Amino acid sequence: MNLSDRLNRLSPSATLAMSQKSAELKAQGIDVINLSVGEPDFNTPDHIKEAAIQAIHDNYSRYSPVAGYPALREAIVRKLKNENGLDYTAAQISVSNGAKQSVCNAVMSLVNDGDEVIIPAPYWVSYPEMAKLAGGTPVFIEASIEQDFKITPAQLEAAITPKTRLLILCSPSNPTGSVYSKAELEGLAQVLAKHERVIILADEIYEHINYVGHHESIAQFPQVRDRVVIVNGVSKAYAMTGWRIGFLAGPEWIVKGCNKLQGQYTSGPCSVSQKAAEAAYTGTQAPVEEMRQAFARRRDLIVRLAKEIPGLEVNEPQGAFYLFPKCSSFFGKKAGDRVINDSMDLALYLLERGHVATVGGAAFGSPECFRMSYATSDENIIEAMRRIKEALAELQ
Repeated sequence: MNLSDRLNRLSPSATLAMSQKSAELKAQGIDVINLSVGEPDFNTPDHIKEAAIQAIHDNYSRYSPVAGYPALREAIVRKLKNENGLDYTAAQISVSNGAKQSVCNAVMSLVNDGDEVIIPAPYWVSYPEMAKLAGGTPVFIEASIEQDFKITPAQLEAAITPKTRLLILCSPSNPTGSVYSKAELEGLAQVLAKHERVIILADEIYEHINYVGHHESIAQFPQVRDRVVIVNGVSKAYAMTGWRIGFLAGPEWIVKGCNKLQGQYTSGPCSVSQKAAEAAYTGTQAPVEEMRQAFARRRDLIVRLAKEIPGLEVNEPQGAFYLFPKCSSFFGKKAGDRVINDSMDLALYLLERGHVATVGGAAFGSPECFRMSYATSDENIIEAMRRIKEALAELQ
């Protein structure tokens, strides 16, 4: 009674595993502060909820088109034009059950057995697993905290081989919060322009949680534009994680392939959620800016508090809502009989001793770091960092 080899190649999600451990301790009555999951703590804005309620009254209760409702795809086309200066048609948009499915659709539609998928590390935990699911081989480019967790054109050039099919680039980044500038993206685009077989998957789900100004997309560069697939959605910017609406925008031949795949295993996304997403893109953007400002304040708070903890090496993230400190100075230290061998040990120690849930960096391809999400209240951040500081001080 065996599971498939395909499934056995996959690793379980470390972020969901830590969240589950946190929930188990909470069920025992322990006060755990959960910094492990990347989910805004804000509620979905009222005008978006009202659109969903109206959609129910208007009987949007039937199967939707596989690629999403035309009105939503047109709204996304206008968003890409107005906010990003990018020209797409509705036929170049495919709406899915969250940006995660959009990423997976693209990987599954483009990668053959033996193809190489370049993934800068640190990376979101699901990228390499999706590559393996498609039969591909993940190829990692390590970007350290000293280079602000961003790869260079020289590193990218060195990683490309005749087998390279896909580059997955996430900016702003999960787990580091790093943001590629226009000049940095242009440098990568100049390398990619020489390798016509390589498709670029640009995960831009954290686009609006950006503390350095206007978001820059690699799709703006004409030398690679026809090989870029943008993935985005409403989860992070509009506090709509549970609504499960994401999209991809790209060359029509790729979008058609993704629609063919989606049509066979999920069909179109939730009808009511699509009407809510349409309202998100066409209505007021004031809540997006209010949430961005709150995240910026929290970023400043958690960076300041983390820098006060001896032994942590901290950069200043320019987007998203994650801090990814380097913690290797604690490796080999002990608390009683407990030895901290790596960042996974450290994350478990912080959960069990400090009652703060974080995620060890090995799951993100950087075992010398760990991830904290500051998508929570200022009060939770202050208390969590106090607990972490006390717990780390006990390590000798």
